[in-house]
Amino acid sequence: MQLLNQSEAARLLRLSTRTMERMRLQGIGPSYIKCGRSVRYRLDLIEEWVSRRVVSSTSEQVNDRVYDRMRS
Repeated sequence: MQLLNQSEAARLLRLSTRTMERMRLQGIGPSYIKCGRSVRYRLDLIEEWVSRRVVSSTSEQVNDRVYDRMRS
């Protein structure tokens, strides 16, 4: 099992570390592990999270809280 820190996970997803923090606080990002004060992401769970977001058109609805929160 490969663990990534927040910076590595953000780089992989091409997001900022601040976006990763926000997603974690809102409960909309990939699952993570707390090791004391450190946050780690399992690579397989990041890949699964990305796979669940695949859509084939812009009108297709993604069943995800992130879109609901972005609209409000």
